[in-house]
Amino acid sequence: MSKKLKLALQLESRAAGLPTKAQFKGWAEAALQPRVKQAEVTVRIVDAEEGQALNRDYRGKDYATNVLTFTFDDDMPEIPGLPLMGDLVLCAPVVASEAEAQGKPLLAHYCHLLVHGMLHLQGHDHLEDAEAEAMEALETQIVTGLGYDDPYQNDEER
Repeated sequence: MSKKLKLALQLESRAAGLPTKAQFKGWAEAALQPRVKQAEVTVRIVDAEEGQALNRDYRGKDYATNVLTFTFDDDMPEIPGLPLMGDLVLCAPVVASEAEAQGKPLLAHYCHLLVHGMLHLQGHDHLEDAEAEAMEALETQIVTGLGYDDPYQNDEER
């Protein structure tokens, strides 16, 4: 069975330069790992107020962050045949601010954060150094495979 992704896009921000649904879907498909046969993902683009409220309510951190990942059910065991399901929330003003501060094209930063969130949906994490290195290597492989620069490359090395 080939990979299949159903992606819903919710635009709750009027920010300029947002990726298209097709771009988000292509990036998300590229980030799907071979074991995932089907996925249903909602990508929600929000402004700072909603981003801060979600980060505060779900992570206890009272500031807007770039990307939040919500899995369908963290406590539910993986059941063969059920699709991977979850939501990714990207905070448009934070993404734009980071891209500018890091000297990156806005679309490249959106791509990286979407890939990062998709990997979280699939169980990847970066709480420990070894996990972080493995996740960053996978992100770099996917993002560069999509034609963007290494998202972890220092600006001085470009």
